[in-house]
Amino acid sequence: MKSIDPAKLELIRLAAQQTQGKTGRNLAPVMLSLITNANRKGLRFTPEEVSLILEVLKEGKSPEEQAQIDRMMEMTRAVFRKHLG
Repeated sequence: MKSIDPAKLELIRLAAQQTQGKTGRNLAPVMLSLITNANRKGLRFTPEEVSLILEVLKEGKSPEEQAQIDRMMEMTRAVFRKHLG
């Protein structure tokens, strides 16, 4: 996390706040918003950074909720691929 651009960290922090208490499908709009906001600021998340974000979002979630997050990411992978650096 220390090597991530501070502007990206701020966006990730905001996304983490917005996802508290949300699961699965409810996370998709937050992730899309995160990436869209980053794009507006000229930032691109690497696949590794996206993986890190997902791990943070999964923290404290049940195995079922974590699986739901994984499924949501698979369904939206094409959209994310289009927006990722």
